[in-house]
Amino acid sequence: MAPNENRSALVTGAAQGLGAAIARRLHADGFRVAIADLNIDTATALALELDASGATARALAVDVSDADSIHRAFADQTAAWGAPDVLVNNAGRTVRSSIWDITPEEWDAVLRTNLRSYLVFCQLAGSAMRDKGWGRIVNMASFAGQQGGLVTGAHYAASKAGALVLTKIFARELAGDGVTVNSVSPAAIHTPAMGSDADAAEIGRTLPVGRVGTAEEVAAAVAYLVGPDSGFVTGSTLDVNGGVFMR
Repeated sequence: MAPNENRSALVTGAAQGLGAAIARRLHADGFRVAIADLNIDTATALALELDASGATARALAVDVSDADSIHRAFADQTAAWGAPDVLVNNAGRTVRSSIWDITPEEWDAVLRTNLRSYLVFCQLAGSAMRDKGWGRIVNMASFAGQQGGLVTGAHYAASKAGALVLTKIFARELAGDGVTVNSVSPAAIHTPAMGSDADAAEIGRTLPVGRVGTAEEVAAAVAYLVGPDSGFVTGSTLDVNGGVFMR
């Protein structure tokens, strides 16, 4: 039996962008993948692309800013395939605001989506993984959470810094139960938000490696952390940033 066969993964914000790349990679690696997203139509299209039969890929509707929606989605997934063996917290909200212009309402909305959702999903999945004696959690962070938001807003950067700390706390709690919890911190990844290929090339020239990264490279980092060879890695942050931040 392949190492990942019969194991399931739940990826949030998986209908597009980095989340879709992660879902595709985990599915290729043998996981059954739940594509959890607010945009259920796009999530369904990706699930059908991966497996039209629905046996190894399914769409899962969730609004991660709503704790009740998270609980319903987790219950739905558990009823379908059992509690997930792998959780990738990826869904997030980016708002580019000056720190002087951020309202309390906007601050709360970003933190609710980007950080509280990680807490709730980790509580649900981590508890089930602990009972099974095996599990992998990856929280998607960001260079912004390590060095402050150069482009993104302060609330986004704060939420990603919080994700890094939350990862360490859950890692300590679950380390003795066969469950690892790690984070991936990307920077300068070529996504639609970056602009054109020319924009990406210009940004790439400013990086030590001389180019921007790809969504597939981020997905490969996640694949390692949830795979069979990473059981001794927990509480860590894997930087995927082309050398822009070294430590």
